[in-house]
Amino acid sequence: MKVTLERTELLKSLTHVHRVVERRNTIPILSNVMLQAEGGNLKLKATDLDLEVVESIAAMVETPGGTTVPAHMIYEIVRKLPDGSQVVLETSGDDSTMEIRAGRSRFALQILPVTDFPDLTAGEFSHSFTMTAGGIRKLINSTQFAISTEETRYYLNGIYMHSLDIGEGLRFRAVATDGHRLAQAELEAPEGSEGMPGIIVPRKTVGEIQKLLDDPEVEIKVEISETKIRFTIGDIILTSKLIDGTFPDYERVIPKGNDKELRVDRDAFKEAVDRVSTIASDRGRAVKMSLSEGKIVLTVTNPDSGSATEEVAVEYDNEEFEIGFNSKYLLDIAAQLEADSALFTLADSGSPTLVRDEGSDEALYVLMPMRV
Repeated sequence: MKVTLERTELLKSLTHVHRVVERRNTIPILSNVMLQAEGGNLKLKATDLDLEVVESIAAMVETPGGTTVPAHMIYEIVRKLPDGSQVVLETSGDDSTMEIRAGRSRFALQILPVTDFPDLTAGEFSHSFTMTAGGIRKLINSTQFAISTEETRYYLNGIYMHSLDIGEGLRFRAVATDGHRLAQAELEAPEGSEGMPGIIVPRKTVGEIQKLLDDPEVEIKVEISETKIRFTIGDIILTSKLIDGTFPDYERVIPKGNDKELRVDRDAFKEAVDRVSTIASDRGRAVKMSLSEGKIVLTVTNPDSGSATEEVAVEYDNEEFEIGFNSKYLLDIAAQLEADSALFTLADSGSPTLVRDEGSDEALYVLMPMRV
């Protein structure tokens, strides 16, 4: 194999694919990126057996062929080459090394045969539709923070995506929860998503998709089966296994009878919570909200370092009561809100609270209270 291409294009593509490769691998071939040169293209592929990223870039192919080289090593080499340089990739006659040349730089990397490289065989996809990058990003950004990191509850380690008819038409919904908070976002369902299976997209896949969504206007092809999901973003194809588990009945968690409404300026509330939580300990991040007519008082008490209080003006004209929340969870939710005003719907100090943008039903958040 011998191929010449622009350093900028090669680096951009390696940036996309090398992130999939785990740094510690017991299977040597999984530490490598596959390079396949044919026609006027160089195809790069990397996988961790659960997630696979493939990208094709334009290149001058003198000798077609394929090989695999250590992914993080080639990425670091190309990253450090001079900007604007032409890079030559050439395998040796005995197929034991690949030479990388650019200007006066020469590197020789150990290679493994391309025939050993695994293929994440996709199989048949039952549903196919297109969504804008902006739409997918909105669903991910609104829910990603609530994905559980608890490995024992593996079915919560991703975003649950499904389409459903809510009477006003078909909606495409994303939900994530870790048992302490729940995030739900939805858009008008794209044509072709009707009757799709409910799927759980793993946390790592969600993170990789997010990094590939540069232009919000770009149309992205999404293909879904019972076990896999595939995203085609221009010349990049990302295929991932889905989490094999049953997502809980999240609608039971969303409170329906909360009767106390509180409206507050989003930024004023977020900044006040951020200030008082400075005093909180890492273990007990509780902030107490004391609600009374026209105001809430935020209080944090830390036996080791002191206390903090701040009053925030709100629209509230119901009975006085106190409720506690994890300050980090409050800040996570406040960071997702887009409207100037946030709407809290509460029941009592022991029941889940509903938070959403004032005047919008596209996203909602449920937060379990803490004892304070």
